[in-house]
Amino acid sequence: MAEQKKKGALDWYFKSNLLTRILIGLVLGAIVGIILGFFPSSVKPYIDNTKFFGDLFIRLLKMIIMPVILFSLIAGAASIAPSKLGRVGVKIMVYYLLTSAFAVIVGLISANIFKPGIGFNIVGEASVKGLQAAPPTIIQILLNIVPTNPFESLMKGDVLPIIFFGVVFGIGISYIKDSKQQSLAKSGETLLEVVNAAAETMYKVVGGIMQYAPIGVFFLISHVFAQQGAKAIGPLLMVTLSEYIGLAVHVVLVYGGLLTLYKLSFRKFLKGANEAMVTAFVTRSSSGTLPVTMRCGEENLGIPRSISSFTLPLGATINMDGTAIYLGVCAMFIGYATNQPLSFNQMLTVVITGTLASIGTAGVPGAGAIMLLMVLESIGLKVETGSAVAAAYAMILGIDALLDMGRTCLNVTGDLVGTSIICKTEKELDLSKWK
Repeated sequence: MAEQKKKGALDWYFKSNLLTRILIGLVLGAIVGIILGFFPSSVKPYIDNTKFFGDLFIRLLKMIIMPVILFSLIAGAASIAPSKLGRVGVKIMVYYLLTSAFAVIVGLISANIFKPGIGFNIVGEASVKGLQAAPPTIIQILLNIVPTNPFESLMKGDVLPIIFFGVVFGIGISYIKDSKQQSLAKSGETLLEVVNAAAETMYKVVGGIMQYAPIGVFFLISHVFAQQGAKAIGPLLMVTLSEYIGLAVHVVLVYGGLLTLYKLSFRKFLKGANEAMVTAFVTRSSSGTLPVTMRCGEENLGIPRSISSFTLPLGATINMDGTAIYLGVCAMFIGYATNQPLSFNQMLTVVITGTLASIGTAGVPGAGAIMLLMVLESIGLKVETGSAVAAAYAMILGIDALLDMGRTCLNVTGDLVGTSIICKTEKELDLSKWK
């Protein structure tokens, strides 16, 4: 009995909702920080004595970036059978990648209009520097995507080359495992199993690290509010507003525009897809919503299973338009908040990184936070322990649950829009559902 009681001592923590715990950590950290702000002499001793707990969380997150990117992308790309990379596969892949790129652009435009974090001037330790090097030219950005030595890129933590290498290597495995030579096919299957096992192992590691997130967020946020005071609340509200306006614009202009272009009613689509959209908003899981998404597609939108059984699971894995908008808005916020506004070339890098990263990281627990960390690294905003960038990143993580609801809803909406359009071009859509 004593052993059972001991095992259950922390059940109240580990069995409660993680995102709720992170929000609680955010609120309590803000309260503690604001209270400390009324006692200036206590701020520095508090930060000095509790800095370890926030820094530990940042280091744990940085530790997993490269393994998660590499194994997830290889597994994702290798899982797409070459036989399915035919007409339907090419169409849906082009759709997913293009709309993801548009989504990042929408997020950047929204953030440029509302400028969340401008004038905030969040501070970190004076000894920890932020962006130092001059941003590379557009040609350099494009050339740097292709690694000269992927192992060197892995050691250095260069994000874009590893994304490129992971996708290419994964496609290579896909072709090997479908080879007509039995020995090659067996080797390919074995290699894919190893990569999948490595990816699943990393997801478990991520899940474990995220259990520490509420504690890390509490201390990081309390440090921010102790130094900045209540003025930190306004920028967080502006980030949320910027993202949701970007999401609405993307739905109306991009999705509505594409449906209209293919002579499909936007109003009928929203009516048919609303159940999947609401489920995604509440559950914050594209994969968890997939059964509802497929049923809505078949029953309400006339999408045949022969196509949706391929395009919708693929979309739940790689289509991240909502997350792409989130990346654009949050990268701009962190740039403004740390007094390092992004240049045009850095914005272009955000578009490229966000679009390519969407191929493999959608199924990762805490995907949005990890992808944001990845994007920040790619544009030179290093999330170093004790830095202003790390403090701004922690603020975003604290409201991630609220941001995640909208972006997941958009992700699922995009899956259904793309599948409807592909079915229409293949003349397999039941148009009677759209009248």
